[in-house]
Amino acid sequence: MNISSRTSLLVALLMMIGLGGALVSSSVLSAATLMLSVIGIILIARQSLQKTGWEPPRELRLIHFAFWFYVSVSAYSWAVEGFDYEGGKTLGTHARFILFWPLVMALSHARLRAITGFAAIGLISLSVIGALIYALQPGAATPTGTLSSRFGGGINPISFGNIALLGGMLTLVGGLFFLRNGNRFLAMAFIAGSVAAVLTSLLSETRSNLLALPFLLLIVIPLLGRKLRLAAVLLIPILVLSAVFSTDRTLQSIDAALNDHSLDSGIELRLELWNHAWEMFVENPWTGAGLGGFSHTIRSAVDNGSASPALLDCCVGHAHNDLINNAATSGIPGVLSWAFLIFIPLAIFSQHVRSKHFPTAHIAAAGTMVTVGYFFFGLTEATFNRSLFLTFYLLIISVLATTLFHELKASCVRKRGCRVSTTVITMNEEDHIADCLVSARQVSDEIIVLDSGSSDRTVEIARQYADMVETTDWPGFGVQKQRALERATGDWVLSLDADERITEELAREINHRLAAPDADAYKLPWAVTIYGKRLDFGRSGRAPLRLFRREGVSFSDALVHERILIPEGRSIKTLRGRLTHYTHRDFGHSLEKSAKYAWLGSREKHRRGKRTRTMLYPTLRAVMTFIQVYFIRFGFLDGSVGYLTAVTYAQVTFNKYAGLWTLSRNKHPVE
Repeated sequence: MNISSRTSLLVALLMMIGLGGALVSSSVLSAATLMLSVIGIILIARQSLQKTGWEPPRELRLIHFAFWFYVSVSAYSWAVEGFDYEGGKTLGTHARFILFWPLVMALSHARLRAITGFAAIGLISLSVIGALIYALQPGAATPTGTLSSRFGGGINPISFGNIALLGGMLTLVGGLFFLRNGNRFLAMAFIAGSVAAVLTSLLSETRSNLLALPFLLLIVIPLLGRKLRLAAVLLIPILVLSAVFSTDRTLQSIDAALNDHSLDSGIELRLELWNHAWEMFVENPWTGAGLGGFSHTIRSAVDNGSASPALLDCCVGHAHNDLINNAATSGIPGVLSWAFLIFIPLAIFSQHVRSKHFPTAHIAAAGTMVTVGYFFFGLTEATFNRSLFLTFYLLIISVLATTLFHELKASCVRKRGCRVSTTVITMNEEDHIADCLVSARQVSDEIIVLDSGSSDRTVEIARQYADMVETTDWPGFGVQKQRALERATGDWVLSLDADERITEELAREINHRLAAPDADAYKLPWAVTIYGKRLDFGRSGRAPLRLFRREGVSFSDALVHERILIPEGRSIKTLRGRLTHYTHRDFGHSLEKSAKYAWLGSREKHRRGKRTRTMLYPTLRAVMTFIQVYFIRFGFLDGSVGYLTAVTYAQVTFNKYAGLWTLSRNKHPVE
């Protein structure tokens, strides 16, 4: 066994120890997470993954941003409040999130698959069951005592109950995975362990479990067969009601609310606490009270008699609600950081829950469960202020995210079953055409090149790789691409520009999808590559339509920015693989190309009857373009090149509408 294999084995072992030991001791979870991070840091320093050709998925970079943004906002709040000691301790807890990328590197090196991930998850339920069995042993506690009080497995009942419920539900997903995988014995063991863990979690009498349970059960439904889905929908309310009525604490709260028209003391204290937290947010909406300011404000309120003294016993550290706590301590940036932390992973995982590749679907469902679970747990607890909650979220998201992308990569295995024609239009593209056509051949039965009178070696080179090369005049982008389309004979057509490349990953996905197409056309996400850097965001946030069924499709006759006209009623989906796009050779070429496209855009809009009466409009459109590319599409994550790209596109937008303004004032026709 070589060093790489031993490292992968160690990573898998540490992952299992960390997840399986989380409820045994938070120190086990923290130590395993730290050791995995150290391995990741070593791999980063040695560039081990990069040497194998590994490229980080843009989705992992988005999650990485969410973790870093949360820590950055916490550091900002701590600095604004004057580096308070209490705030420093909270920041120390939040700072664990910076270990996400080293964890990703370590776990990616191990090439985790679904079977390993679910094996580790099963250990969570095993530890829950073990905690209950230990508590029922003679000398540890009496069965009556264990079952009549809030059970916490030796730790905080809320933390234990929430993670036990989540672990149990994740184990259920694992059981369904093993059932689909044909391992009935493991499937039954996992499902039995899941039921035991969920029932044990209810002994904690944690109210947020009852809120989360129905939504976690709903996430399981897409993983079931069609016949079982209706039964599951009918069964969920019964299970939830059974859970509610089996919990004395909840029944007492309901009885008090109905008969005495009062809330129990715990709920009343939370409502009072949330009111104080809201006041902190209103007073300082952009900074909040600070990480330590929350505790100081509550203590001051108790001292001056405006808050209940009981708050000092339970609630002085945080607001017992993630959203409200972040709003109170960090203001609007805090709210945004919490939203990114929950909803970015949720959006990434949830889009793959219905994948036809069952390992991908089950891992995606597990990731969706984690984020949904933490959303509901955070309604009554500041989960990200507790080290156990925070570290568990960090590790489980890292494990599931890296596993998801390994499964996605492994899911494209089928061979294309239809004929594909690739069309490319060219004009002086000798630097690009060979690589473009070689990449296109991975998915093409026929390659057609239409040249517009190149003065370099474009045509000569194209003849070496293409099945058909013709030279024509230049009528504009739309008409020229329509000419190429009319020469295609394949069932499907891939329309490429000469500066684009089909990556190996995208080629596998195209061939896989076209074995049994689930749409009539596909968009291919760009990976703009300029100045030696692949951009994952900003301008690369676009996914142009490139692949479609030939029958009934045509191009618009626009001079520039032509559109593919798909007949009404046909479906369009977006592939995950990236279309590499080398937009320009250098900055000088960028300026030349930008000016050309801006002027063509001006003429096209003028031809269609568009007008601009004031120069204010081009200015506003330029600003809007910059905001969209740099902020809304996360272009800032691409560093200095991302900034330059955003400015360049803003300039193009300004020039285009400024050009339209000049044409609107021009009394002479434009050729």
